Amino acid sequence: MREAAEKKTEEQAAVFAALADPTRLRLLKLLCLQRAPDALCVNALAAILGITQSAVSQHLRVLKSIGLVKGERRGYRVHYFVNRETLRRCRDLVSAALSIDRLYKDEAQQ
Repeated sequence: MREAAEKKTEEQAAVFAALADPTRLRLLKLLCLQRAPDALCVNALAAILGITQSAVSQHLRVLKSIGLVKGERRGYRVHYFVNRETLRRCRDLVSAALSIDRLYKDEAQQ
């Protein structure tokens, strides 16, 4: 039981770390506005956010590392969109981390 609580805490920390950067959070919000089959490439994301393509790529790498963003090759470019299933999971992890009742329960189990 303690291992499960530790794993959950590590997952929560990874989500908070990925979303701690304001640009990444803006990027995620922008991608959340896209509906299938719409997706945006690095060039479009860079233009909308007013940052370099390199910066967008680095931020996407962090978001992809926790599974929040997926890429799909379309011709010469990769188009990115939010993985809605992972987004729901991250929302649940964040909600659990900030729930007072659950904090006490998790601490009691450790």
